[in-house]
Amino acid sequence: MVYVLMAHSIVRWLIVLAALLALIRLGWGLASKRAYDQVAWRMVNAYSGLMSLQMLLGLIFLLWNGFAGVGFPGYRLAHLAVMLVAVFVSHLPKRWKNATDALRHRNDLIAVAVSLALVVIGVLTLPQGWTSSAVFGH
Repeated sequence: MVYVLMAHSIVRWLIVLAALLALIRLGWGLASKRAYDQVAWRMVNAYSGLMSLQMLLGLIFLLWNGFAGVGFPGYRLAHLAVMLVAVFVSHLPKRWKNATDALRHRNDLIAVAVSLALVVIGVLTLPQGWTSSAVFGH
């Protein structure tokens, strides 16, 4: 089970990196009135894909650990609730794939930013926040 927690801990940093890269690319595309291209689409897809992977790892850990005797404390359920909304928001860009370039840049930028903000809030619901992980020895 420690490997699932370790993977969950590592993927969070990949999510932060993917989100920051996507935000920069989308913000630059919006500001420079560039066409919404495959690079932007792949960055947004990579971010939402990592979010889905993270959700799967988190659910495996939650259920396995919960039924193994740790239970389901309120902070874990709050973390789950916030993160499920974050994953949902991260997949919203697929809804406006036929929109204009400017609208796609703007909407994707908002979706990634809101989703990332929810990730931060969700992590802060945990007792040890960003330091709670197998990677850091907790």
